[in-house]
Amino acid sequence: MRIRVARPDDAPGVVALRAIVYPYLVRGVESTRKMIAEPIPGRGWAAFVAEVDAQVVGWVTAQRNASTSTANFGDITLLHVHPEYRQRGIGSALLSTATDHLAPMGIHRLRGFAQPEALPFARRRGYEPSRELRFSALDLDPAPALPDPPPGVRLRPLADLDPHLLYEADVASAVDEPGDVPVDAMSYESWLYDVWENLGLDKTASTAAEVDGEVAAYSVVKRDGDRMWSDYTCSVPAYRGRGLARLAKTAALHRAAANGVRVAYTSNDEANAPMLAINARLGYRPVAAEWSCLADLT
Repeated sequence: MRIRVARPDDAPGVVALRAIVYPYLVRGVESTRKMIAEPIPGRGWAAFVAEVDAQVVGWVTAQRNASTSTANFGDITLLHVHPEYRQRGIGSALLSTATDHLAPMGIHRLRGFAQPEALPFARRRGYEPSRELRFSALDLDPAPALPDPPPGVRLRPLADLDPHLLYEADVASAVDEPGDVPVDAMSYESWLYDVWENLGLDKTASTAAEVDGEVAAYSVVKRDGDRMWSDYTCSVPAYRGRGLARLAKTAALHRAAANGVRVAYTSNDEANAPMLAINARLGYRPVAAEWSCLADLT
């Protein structure tokens, strides 16, 4: 076994591994390849793989969190090991490698994510569970009916909109998003990289609800084949309470299904009652849970 920096040609193996460990996550080969080959500047992003006999059996990413005003906060994400290769120290080696990568950046606080059965592993390494994330799935056969927007509301595919308007709506809606740290420092460049330029973004299915020329709510569809991820559904505070987030998400699901998507996945913080209620009304079913876990880097 060896730990090394991930290479773009690792993408197929990484996606195959993710399908085994996290079948409810959606990110295709080309999107993963680009993420490895062209990481966004300024975050110190890096990915590492564990390799046994030329097979990728483990993966982890590490970066400075550039979307929060909380100083010196770093994320270690998607640490996972193939079930057949666990209990061999691979997970520990990946975690140490990711931590060593972040330490020289002045990171003082770390966040990782763990499935419930991995919480003992996290605690032994100084991580304490913080917040529960709920993962849900929705079969799109049949798809939700395409709703009629109320008077004054126009449903538009993201492909028809100025991305800067979507970014501004994202920033406005994220200020009270539940989480370990506030999402209050996201730059336009970061948003473009994470959302608009993501190779999996379906700009035709992704839908915004527009009121008087302003983006009031929108729902993002990231796709891989016949599977999709509802990456983000948001509603600008001034327009909340009018059902526009549910309207946009329903329309996005309908459009995705009409273009061949058969199952949709999403995740929500357990404290995000409004989105959990929307998902329940749409028929999402729980499929998994994870915990964010926090540790001090000394």
